[in-house]
Amino acid sequence: MTHIFVNIPTNDLERAKSFYTSLGAGINPLFTDDNAACIVWDENVFFMVLTREYFATFTEKQITDPTTHAQVLIALSRDSREEVDKIVEAGLANGGTEPTEPKDYGFMYSRDLEDPDGNGIEFVFMEPQAAEQGPDAYVAEQAQA
Repeated sequence: MTHIFVNIPTNDLERAKSFYTSLGAGINPLFTDDNAACIVWDENVFFMVLTREYFATFTEKQITDPTTHAQVLIALSRDSREEVDKIVEAGLANGGTEPTEPKDYGFMYSRDLEDPDGNGIEFVFMEPQAAEQGPDAYVAEQAQA
């Protein structure tokens, strides 16, 4: 089994924990201390939110400012368009920002959210048939209906 741990920096660990729990994520206290918080999305996906100082101990590279530089784009799926809207609205109500307009491709719907530190997360819903068939086959099938 593969687990995904995404390490992201924060300037304010308590604010980050509050933000991510407002989106419905949990916190694993066994891997949370004054330097880091383990944000639990599900049994396989975790964000390790690290103070900038602690984050810097894991790399020799310069730590970029996520408010001005993009290093990675993280996308998490949701089970419906409504769940995408709900989680982004919760993030906006708790200090996040939405840097772009929602994107609706018919078979896929997504919205971007930046946490208070500027780390970007895209929440996306894809029609199950499109995920199984591929978007081109799904769009062609919908055009014939």
